Amino acid sequence: MAFEGLSEKISNAFKKLRSKGKLTEADVKEAMREVRLALLEADVNYKVAKDLINKITERAVGEDVMESLTPAQMVVKIVNEELTALMGGEGARLRSPAHPPAIVLLCGLQGAGKTTHAAKLASLLKTQGHRPLLVACDIYRPAAIQQLMTMGERAGAPVFERGTQDPVDTAKEAVRHARDYGNDYVLIDTAGRLQIDEALMEELRRMKAAVDPTDILLVVDAMTGQEAVNVAKSFNEQLEITGVILTKLDSDTRGGAALSVKAVTGKPILYAGSGEKLGDLEVFHPDRMASRILGMGDVLTLIEDAQARLDEKAAAKTAERMMQNRMDFNDMLEQFEQVRKMGPIKGILSKLPGIGNKLDDVDIDDRIMDRTAAIIRSMTAYERSHPDCLDASRKRRIAAGCGQKVEDVNRLINQFKQTQKLMKQFSGKGKRRMPNFNNLPF
Repeated sequence: MAFEGLSEKISNAFKKLRSKGKLTEADVKEAMREVRLALLEADVNYKVAKDLINKITERAVGEDVMESLTPAQMVVKIVNEELTALMGGEGARLRSPAHPPAIVLLCGLQGAGKTTHAAKLASLLKTQGHRPLLVACDIYRPAAIQQLMTMGERAGAPVFERGTQDPVDTAKEAVRHARDYGNDYVLIDTAGRLQIDEALMEELRRMKAAVDPTDILLVVDAMTGQEAVNVAKSFNEQLEITGVILTKLDSDTRGGAALSVKAVTGKPILYAGSGEKLGDLEVFHPDRMASRILGMGDVLTLIEDAQARLDEKAAAKTAERMMQNRMDFNDMLEQFEQVRKMGPIKGILSKLPGIGNKLDDVDIDDRIMDRTAAIIRSMTAYERSHPDCLDASRKRRIAAGCGQKVEDVNRLINQFKQTQKLMKQFSGKGKRRMPNFNNLPF
C-alpha cells in the first residue's frame, strides 16, 4: 500500500521522541531531519518537504509544546495538522451547478486510467443517488469506446457515443442528451497521449470552450511519483483544472504525489483509486490520509466502506445468531462473503490504528478465505447446519470435494469451535467473565 515506507520511517522518528520525558529543541530538530529524509524518499517535492518541515519545526519548538506534559504527542498532533493542511485541509467535492447537469471533463495522459475511473466515478455517483451519463470521446485509442461501454454497463450507467466523429461535437450532443433525459452528471472520457503535446491540448481547449465544464478533473498515476506532479502542473497551466483523481494508490508506490499535488498546483485531490474493482474509488479526505500516514488508521473510511458495501440486515441476523450461540457454517460463510465485499484484507487492516505501518513486510493471502469458503460449500446443507455430525468419513468426502486436505477441514472445524466457545462467553451462558481472546482462530 502507498505510504507504508513513509509511515514506518515517521513512526520510528516519533518513537525516539516518545522515549524522552522532556524534549529539547535539538531533539525536535533531529526528529524533523528524519521526517524530512522520509518525505524525500517518498518522492515528495523538495521545496514542499522543506517548507513543511520548517512549519512543523517552528510550531514544535514553541514554549507551549516544550513545556507540555506530553511534548511528543503535541509534536505528532502538529505534524498531523500540517500534513492535513498540505493536502488541502478539508476534503474538496464536485461542484453542483444551479441548473443540472454538472459537466465533468476527465483528462490526463494515456495509461493513467481515465476510462476506468470515469466508470468508477459513475458507480460512486449512482450510490449517492445521482444519474450519471458517461460520454466516450476517446476516438484514437483502439477499443476505448468499447471499454467504456462495457464498464458503463457494469456500473449501471448509460454511455453516450457517436463513433469516430469529432469528439467536441460528441460532447456537445451528450450534454443536450443529458438535459433531455434527466442525467444530472455528464462524465466525459477524453483522449490521452503518451506525453503532453499541442494536439492534445488544443482538442481539450476546444472541448472546454464548447461544453463549459463545471469541473475539469486530471487523472494521474500515483506510481509515476514526482512526474505525476509535473503533469498536473502542466495541465493546470493549460486548462485550469479544478481537481485531481489519483490512481493506483494501493500499489507499491511512495506516495509523494499525494503530498505534493495541492502544494504545487493549488488544486485539491478529490478522489483516490485504490484497486481494480468499480467500487475501489474513495473520496479523498486529507485529514484521514494524514492519520494513515502517521499510523493512526482511518476508522471513519472503514465504517463508511462497511455501510456502503455490507448487507446490514444479513449482518444483523448473523450477529444475533452468534450472540444466541446458534452459529453454524452457513453463518461463517455469510461472514466471509461480507468481508470479501470490503476489499483485500490488507487494505482493511491498513485502516486500523497502529496496524497500517506494520503491514509492509506482511504477506496476507486473500485466497485463504476463498479456500475456506470452498470447504464449507463442499458440505451438504445438513452438515452446514449441524457441525457436530462431521465424522471422519464426511471430512474425507468434503476434502475430496474441494481439492484440499483433511487437515484443512479439521483446522476449519477447530476454528469454528473456538469461535463458538468465544460467542458462548459473550452470550452470558455459564459464568460471566471476560472472553479469552488468545484463542481466536485468526
